[in-house]
Amino acid sequence: MSAAESVFPQLEALLPHVQKPIQYVGGELNSTVKPWESADVRWALMYPDAYEVGLPNQGVMILYEVLNEREGVLAERTYSVWPDLEALMREHGVPQFTVDSHRPVGAFDVFGLSFSTELGYTNMLTALDLAGIPLESKDRTVDHPIVLAGGHAAFNPEPIADFIDAAIIGDGEQAVLDMTEIIRRWKAEGRPGGREEVLLRLAKTGSVYIPAFYDVEYLPDGRIGRVVPNRSGVPWRVSKHTVMDLDEWPYPKQPLVPLAETVHERMSVEIFRGCTRGCRFCQAGMITRPVRERSITGIGEMVEKGLKATGFEEVGLLSLSSADHSEIGDIAKGLADRYEEDKIGLSLPSTRVDAFNVDLANELTRNGRRSGLTFAPEGGSERMRKVINKMVSEEDLIRTVSTAYGNGWRQVKLYFMCGLPTETDEDVLQIADMAMNVIAEGRKVSGQNDIRCTVSIGGFVPKPHTPFQWAPQLSAEETDERLAKLRDKIRGDKKYGRSIGFRYHDGKPGIVEGLLSRGDRRVGAVIRAVYEDGGRFDGWREHFSYDRWMECAEKTLPEFGVDVAWYTTRERTYEEVLPWDHLDSGLDKDWLWEDWQDALDETEVEDCRWTPCFDCGVCPAMQTEIQVGPTGKKLLPLTVVK
Repeated sequence: MSAAESVFPQLEALLPHVQKPIQYVGGELNSTVKPWESADVRWALMYPDAYEVGLPNQGVMILYEVLNEREGVLAERTYSVWPDLEALMREHGVPQFTVDSHRPVGAFDVFGLSFSTELGYTNMLTALDLAGIPLESKDRTVDHPIVLAGGHAAFNPEPIADFIDAAIIGDGEQAVLDMTEIIRRWKAEGRPGGREEVLLRLAKTGSVYIPAFYDVEYLPDGRIGRVVPNRSGVPWRVSKHTVMDLDEWPYPKQPLVPLAETVHERMSVEIFRGCTRGCRFCQAGMITRPVRERSITGIGEMVEKGLKATGFEEVGLLSLSSADHSEIGDIAKGLADRYEEDKIGLSLPSTRVDAFNVDLANELTRNGRRSGLTFAPEGGSERMRKVINKMVSEEDLIRTVSTAYGNGWRQVKLYFMCGLPTETDEDVLQIADMAMNVIAEGRKVSGQNDIRCTVSIGGFVPKPHTPFQWAPQLSAEETDERLAKLRDKIRGDKKYGRSIGFRYHDGKPGIVEGLLSRGDRRVGAVIRAVYEDGGRFDGWREHFSYDRWMECAEKTLPEFGVDVAWYTTRERTYEEVLPWDHLDSGLDKDWLWEDWQDALDETEVEDCRWTPCFDCGVCPAMQTEIQVGPTGKKLLPLTVVK
């Protein structure tokens, strides 16, 4: 099949002229190249960002392995090319290629993109264009790949509805295999009915969303009237996928080892999926319910195999709140014992604020050095933490930090959000008081003055499928004003100001993210205009242009009678049809609304793992259940085979 020949000879001539050419070469340890003829269904998988961010991405790595393990299926990876190479590829007619065998992306059956953030949408358009795939799905023929979106941002794919053929919401492992079988059968039958027919077969499963098969009707005031299927057999709502029993899916078994430097130089093991702490701002926790734990023995086995396969010297225990695993103490101790001799570092990406986590951190770092601990109180005042359901008191935080500094940790990083619903300047200024109390406590406990506390602040962006999906977003100007007051308060403090680091982002990227995360199909015109104006790599500060986004929005949105503020700073009402209502995350919309009202009343809600069910709706709607331990097992020492 000549269309799938490697473009490496043409590409190789361009590589001496670009930055970091190694990222385009492929051939990483544990990568897979299958003969093209050996497969009848072929996937090109993309994380739409640079290699250094995309390669370590667990989602793509898992799907790459799950697909390649199957007979008759091949999967290759592609990443966004930097503007220097893009310009040369356009000049020399080199298409978007996979790094595995440098085949043109346009030759594959499926082009699957994993979006963990909405800021990758312009990069998708660049890749489509470089691949020679028409930007809009309506212009594609039977010979173009099916363009598929997945990842957390795909829970509201409406802003990119014109550019994708399909979306999968939820866990991808089983979903990509089911999709592969449908495509295989259609191809074996001689591709009857063309592109329309294969998309219809996918839609009829009820678990693949095909935007073209739904019409959106608008009310005169700009809100959505309803979303209606326009073919028979297409469901009114599309359900998310949930993988049960993680021990049956121990991926990645052979993690990829990057060639060029990447953002995470470690092997990662996902220790559980889902979270029911119920933080109201957190989309990841809401859309991945229920909690499904991997067993302690399953984790031990994955770590052992992964280290053997990669040679990494650090293991990240991943999840949304890793210290909540029912066996985390035994996991940490068992792994630290096992790898004490090998000096393997263990890390938890994010931990809750309680003293137990310092004991855990001590256990995890006994093979390495104690640099810094990160905690996320999220809200600066007790009141704000009630609004967002982040149940952490200032006493908890001070006690935890005291334990940390007392155990020889020198640096604590605190993560907060600005612009949360009902927030006032006073709530944010209390962040400074908290940081000062932390330093005071640290100096007292350690008897030293050189300790540090870094305050890191992100702007809050309301997300679909959360209780805050109705909330107004704070404007960029107000966010910046609020943060400037906080900065001045910290810097102006003679006693503690020098010990407190302050990191924050201005409010502008958050407004663009807000437009994309709660947008509907009309926002597609803005994305396309930004791309055509040269917008790329919007997640990178040096490439992001707020002005470009605002100018393009001003050019495209007025014809629909809406503007950026309509999508971002406007509060929604109960009866409004939200753009993602026809995509079912399992959460009951009335439950979300009640939780939003609880937030406004500053009412906290417990975690259903250890209290009775709150009827969020996920388990019955998705036929799932909470799967947590403890199993009662321990990690035994690894026996050395002589």
